[in-house]
Amino acid sequence: MEDIVKIKGMKAGLMLSFTRGAKFDDIRANIQNKLESGNGFFIRGTTAYVQKDTLPTDQIEVLRKMFHQHGMLFRTELPKIKVETSIKEEKKKLPPEEDPQQMIVINRTLRGGQEVRTKSSVLICGNVNPGAQVIAGGSIDIRGTCRGMVHAGAFGNTNAFIVADQLLPMQIRIADMIARSPDVMEKSETPERASIKNGQIVIEPITR
Repeated sequence: MEDIVKIKGMKAGLMLSFTRGAKFDDIRANIQNKLESGNGFFIRGTTAYVQKDTLPTDQIEVLRKMFHQHGMLFRTELPKIKVETSIKEEKKKLPPEEDPQQMIVINRTLRGGQEVRTKSSVLICGNVNPGAQVIAGGSIDIRGTCRGMVHAGAFGNTNAFIVADQLLPMQIRIADMIARSPDVMEKSETPERASIKNGQIVIEPITR
């Protein structure tokens, strides 16, 4: 039997499409089954997308709530990240406040379903909870516990890094590299830093 919900992986997350003529109740049940069965695609902190106007607004909201309950984001618009653009070209297009060498400050905790997206670096004075998402062109510094999805160097900056008082996310991304946390994560007594070394993401303790 053909699966009525098809999943396509992208750099920004997952694209969902549905069999033509499928009933919404069947689509919802199919997705719910995937979410509850621990489907390898549906990882906490990941963003799922559907093409705009694929479903009515009320049905979109039903799916959005389902994904949020499982620590995921749900969007109807694809992110406008041009990964093929070089860092020099991208930098020329950015106003001063959007330069990766600059930093924006977020003085609050990010809760599930909330998102910060910027071409600058980010300092977050608070926690990044499960289901929250931070995407930055530069580095990310979290003065708290990070359990959401964080993506530093989103425009290809391999020198970007991620720092947190407690670094416990389900997924870390730096440039085009991805690291997933183990099933059992131990809290560190010291802040930690994630960066790219020798072609892989390495997490090591630091002193602030």
